[in-house]
Amino acid sequence: MAKNEIKYLTAIKQEKRPKKYCRFKKMGIRYIDYKDAEFLKKFINEQGKLLPRRITGNSLKFQRKVGDAVKKARQMAILPYVTDLLK
Repeated sequence: MAKNEIKYLTAIKQEKRPKKYCRFKKMGIRYIDYKDAEFLKKFINEQGKLLPRRITGNSLKFQRKVGDAVKKARQMAILPYVTDLLK
């Protein structure tokens, strides 16, 4: 056995991530306004792509609404389709 090789008898403890939650259900938001660009920027990355549910923690129902709102905001030229540095 090499000197640099370390073996553990028990599993290494890993930090637990905080549980993801749907912010819309928690705050009681029912309507997502496509005219609120600052709020919609939370759901898109630096290139302007939509972030997936596994990252944002949204439920399926509200992720679809966010997608529709972002698409509508892009159509109305409130948000860009593609960019280098959005945030």
